[in-house]
Amino acid sequence: MDLTIHSAFLPHEDPEASLAFYRDTLGFEVRSDVGSGTMRWITLGPAGGTGTSLVLHPPAADPGVTEDERRAIAEMMAKGTYAMIILSTKDLEGTFDRVQASGAEVVQEPTEQPWGVRDCAFRDPGGNMVRINEQR
Repeated sequence: MDLTIHSAFLPHEDPEASLAFYRDTLGFEVRSDVGSGTMRWITLGPAGGTGTSLVLHPPAADPGVTEDERRAIAEMMAKGTYAMIILSTKDLEGTFDRVQASGAEVVQEPTEQPWGVRDCAFRDPGGNMVRINEQR
């Protein structure tokens, strides 16, 4: 098989705040932005890239999601346990400083992990965990 990852999805409650975080703070480019209000699907990716995309989407927008499931999703997003993405960079310290300066919630400062990776962690405006690994 010849498979690649096309898109990964992260929920958002505030599309403007999420857009500012991923576009302005992390430097991703907007590839598409459809919908309106809080019902927006925003596709972003690394600037100049054509590979994997990140799609910010309204949580529980699927009409098959029950009210109980919507409440559970909202609770998990509020705790930061609903979704996560792991990014990588050659400059972990510089990236950490830039994201921290944006006002993002710091979960973990750059740390050497026992499993052999150096990383840091933030929560995005939707509550999603964003871990950033240092490329070696």
